[in-house]
Amino acid sequence: MQTINIKNLMKRYGTHQVLNGVNLSVDAGEFYALMGPNGCGKTTLASVMASVTSFDSGTLEICGKKPDQVRNLIGYIPQDNFSVPQLTGRENLMYFGGLLGYSGKNARLIVEEILNKIDLRGEANKRVAHYSGGMRKRLEIGTALFPCVRVLILDEPTTGLDPAARRDFFNLIQAIKDKQASIFLISHIGTDAEFASKVGLINRGRIIVEDTPMGLRAAYAPEDVITLETSVRNKRAEDLIRDYSYQQKITEIETGYRIYSRDSDAVVPEVTRTLNNAGFQVIRTEVTKSTLEDVFFKLTEQKMQEAN
Repeated sequence: MQTINIKNLMKRYGTHQVLNGVNLSVDAGEFYALMGPNGCGKTTLASVMASVTSFDSGTLEICGKKPDQVRNLIGYIPQDNFSVPQLTGRENLMYFGGLLGYSGKNARLIVEEILNKIDLRGEANKRVAHYSGGMRKRLEIGTALFPCVRVLILDEPTTGLDPAARRDFFNLIQAIKDKQASIFLISHIGTDAEFASKVGLINRGRIIVEDTPMGLRAAYAPEDVITLETSVRNKRAEDLIRDYSYQQKITEIETGYRIYSRDSDAVVPEVTRTLNNAGFQVIRTEVTKSTLEDVFFKLTEQKMQEAN
């Protein structure tokens, strides 16, 4: 069952076409991450999905209906904080519970369960103005833990969070997945998108590719980068190294060379042995695995070149 279904979605601001025929779908319980450069339409798409912004044409359904008909099923966490600083954590959750149609004893019970899940019960009576950035983000994610929420839309949620707060955030995301809610994450951070079951890349208002994280890396950034710090740099060393690099591409750096491989585990010991036997000491090796950022930069750069 699809909880998000978008076809040929268009949105223009003045003469600027922000969304230019977006097509995507998200199944129940699926974690979909969207990456793209600044100004490509990511935030506009999120606000349209949350029924905060209108669109010009195309179709958009959330749980089979128009977004403004099912607002109580949508949890929307925008870039900017939206919790009320003057209220306590508990009061914020009670307020949002009321907006979703919960009231009375039932609302209080649900809020207490949410406070436990987001690990804020001990801080629940403090004003949000005194919360840390990570605590405030957990509180706002907590608004998506009400039982009625079936779709969670997150716009750059981990920006500014320290590693511990990011870990807590993704623990919460797992709790939301466990209740079969669909998650739509917008992020420019590849390591965040790696948690998703499907990743889409958007550029100039259009989805240009989507696949699993592994599928995208295999298709568009399959080579690992091997950095070799060597005692000598000369043509003979380059010729020896070139045979081990994918498509014989090498890059000279200040301390040695970078080569590219689709089988770095096998290549590193072989190229090290070859260089050492030839009298070119390998001082250090480092392997950098390809990331979703590599896919992102490769595809967006390619699209920009095609447009010029």
